[in-house]
Parts: sequence; C-alpha cells; structure tokens
Amino acid sequence: MNVPLLRSSFDLIAERHPDVTRHFYEILFERYPALSPMFGRNSRAAQEKMLTQALVAVMDHLEDAAWFEETLGALGAKHVAYGVTDEMYGWVGECLLVALARAAGPAWTAEVEAEWTSAYGAIARAMLAGARGARAAA
Repeated sequence: MNVPLLRSSFDLIAERHPDVTRHFYEILFERYPALSPMFGRNSRAAQEKMLTQALVAVMDHLEDAAWFEETLGALGAKHVAYGVTDEMYGWVGECLLVALARAAGPAWTAEVEAEWTSAYGAIARAMLAGARGARAAA
C-alpha cells in the first residue's frame, strides 16, 4: 500500500467533506435498502461517528499488520452477531469507494482509486477472517 497517498487523500477528503460517512450511508441504503434495518441499534449520527473513528484508526495503523489482523478481525467477528454476511463486505466497499471518490472530486485519480481499493481489500480480508473464525467457533 502507498501509505502516504492513502493518508494524504484521506486528509483531503476529511477537510473537504467531513460528512463523507453520511454520504456513504446514503449511497449504501440507496443501493442496498435491505441493509437499512441492520443499522437500527444506533442513531445515524452515532453510526457515522463510529465509521469515521474506524477509518481514522485504520489510517493510523496502515503499517501495522498485527493491528489489522487483531483489531479488524475482532470487529469482523462482532459483525457476525449483527447479521453481516460475506457478500455485504463487497457492497460496503463499493459504496465507500463511491463516497470517497465523490468527496475527493478531481483529486480522485486512478492511482488513488487503486490504493483505496487495495486498502479496503485488506480491511475486508481481516474482518472476514475474524467473521469466519467466529462462525466456525459457534
């Protein structure tokens, strides 16, 4: 992963569109309306805040493979109880990349997109490993 590029693009997005997570959920629920009821435990604002904090944590730990495996694996395991399926990780990634691209505007180059696609892939793999482990243990 090109860590400096990911961090600089994230900083740009956060500066230009601090509400990018709100837009992410709008896109997600527009494209996949069946997911909306899964988010009823928390207010929309709380959910947006949790996602923002998770993205910031990922940016802070891009070079820490152990953190990815442990922290994101545990997060994936936790999401099993919420009814999250493997297929949904693709939907979330698709919508997150769209939201980030819209927020970045012309700064969303092919290189930035490739790096974010790679980064989301690493996030999803770690979470899926945790989810699969949780399902196997159940």
